[in-house]
Amino acid sequence: MAKGRGDFTDVLIRRKLISHDQLAEAEGIAGATGIKLQDALVKQQYLSANEVMSAIAEHHGVQFVDLTEIEIPKVVIELVPESVARENVVLPLALEGNVLKIITADPANYDTIQKLQFILNKDVVPVLAVQEQIQEAINRNYGQTETESVDSMLVEFTDTAIEFTQTESVSNLASADESEAPVVKLCNLIIQEAITLRASDIHIEPFADRVRVRYRIDGVLVERDSAPRRLLAPLLSRLKIMGSIDISEKRRPQDGRIKMTVQGKHFDLRVSLLPSVHGQSAVMRILDRGNIQVNIRDLGFGEDDYIRFQNIIKRPNGIFLVTGPTGSGKTTTLYSALNELNRPDRKIITAEDPVEYYLPGINQVEVKHGIGLDFARIIRAMLRQAPNIILVGEIRDKETAEIAVQASLTGHLVFSTLHTNDAPSAVTRLSDIGVPPFLIASSVIAIMGQRLVRVNCVKCKEPYTPGQQELRAAGIQPDTAAKATFMKGRGCNHCRQTGYRGRQGIFEMMRMTSIIRELTFAQAPTQELRRKARASGMKTLLEDGIMKSLRGMTTLDEVLSTCHAEVLVADA
Repeated sequence: MAKGRGDFTDVLIRRKLISHDQLAEAEGIAGATGIKLQDALVKQQYLSANEVMSAIAEHHGVQFVDLTEIEIPKVVIELVPESVARENVVLPLALEGNVLKIITADPANYDTIQKLQFILNKDVVPVLAVQEQIQEAINRNYGQTETESVDSMLVEFTDTAIEFTQTESVSNLASADESEAPVVKLCNLIIQEAITLRASDIHIEPFADRVRVRYRIDGVLVERDSAPRRLLAPLLSRLKIMGSIDISEKRRPQDGRIKMTVQGKHFDLRVSLLPSVHGQSAVMRILDRGNIQVNIRDLGFGEDDYIRFQNIIKRPNGIFLVTGPTGSGKTTTLYSALNELNRPDRKIITAEDPVEYYLPGINQVEVKHGIGLDFARIIRAMLRQAPNIILVGEIRDKETAEIAVQASLTGHLVFSTLHTNDAPSAVTRLSDIGVPPFLIASSVIAIMGQRLVRVNCVKCKEPYTPGQQELRAAGIQPDTAAKATFMKGRGCNHCRQTGYRGRQGIFEMMRMTSIIRELTFAQAPTQELRRKARASGMKTLLEDGIMKSLRGMTTLDEVLSTCHAEVLVADA
């Protein structure tokens, strides 16, 4: 396979799409992380997935297609059963005589091609396309059938008057043969559908007459069809069995973890159960293990902030704080910094509650309150392990904060998160917790506030003109607006008609300059800190968001809904 890889890269170099240096760097990343070379080239943003797949197609002497630009006739789609298409991630393209062109992402997968020839009783010729596009085209052409499967199962449950007793459901749900229990299938389908739709969370919420299922996609909750109320007990029992949670306990909050493989990728689901008036409510956070190998470049930094961030994380000691509400990507930012710093000559230890992603080469410790293993106790113990870099999941109390400060003053680089609305208010928050101002001033090297905004869909974004009210709220002058090209997604299959696909960060980076240190020591108010930080070159969250909307990356409306304009008004 390595030979084949080298050969398709020859095509890329001949086409002058990459240089030998870029290829060598991508090979190094592929070797270190275990991902395919073609994925490493795309991850480094040297090439698009289409360019890589086109080169692989040329090397193997097969046709390449861009599935976003072609419509496959329904008569052709009907030649391949949906179960075959989904199981093998393939799609029919055209029938010429007795030769069927089949779209696949792997030209060397001869077993699948032979199997398809046998099943379909036709000569099969492979045609290459990007795997993600094939997956989306399967959903599109077979009518998002995973969705319909969930729907049809819910209809089936609603129409049939099957009553579940706790004992029946538990014995069924724990059985090895999944086909015996329809609820097992429904659970798996809900999780698979959520993953296919790129959801970050699944919410299962009981009400008096129904069970509501919602997915959080790009930060926005999308409601699915409701399940009948009587499905709640077997649904939750199945989830508890999958997450090794006590089935008999229904009155206390519970936590667990489910490991799943969907479409060949490994996922961890963090399960949280909370007793509500109508029964237990479940939320599953979907963690894609492959997704955390985030490059700092992919976070969405502007050029200035990128250079600052790189300089800060290379410092030998001090505290670097990332602030923002829950779900604003703080953990991802810190993990990307740890990935960058993770070298054989450095010892990195983390204290997390809970450990969200498992990072190779890093010592991760999970908080266990039940046995008194809290942040403060873990940090004390980890300092005896002689680390270079420490990650503290969150600073919540005075004891944790003080030990983190002491660790930074004794030559360690400490990363942590804090729940505040912006970077300057983190100084006040530490002071409120009980950390003396002189210790904050001498230990903190930088504080970064962040939010996530939805990104315009690349397939359907088009120029648009924001309303006067939006421009005024964002503080954009008419002459600046006239020069900018604002973009907005129209809505298409690629983005599920929302106009947005994916999210990126907006940031404000406050470095502890000598002026900010003096103000911190003097316990100056947050407004004063913010004013001086902006004078020293800090862009606020709103300003960073507006710059990204001026470049057409997102919309003004999205930025304003994430961070408000009061910050600018207060500073004016």
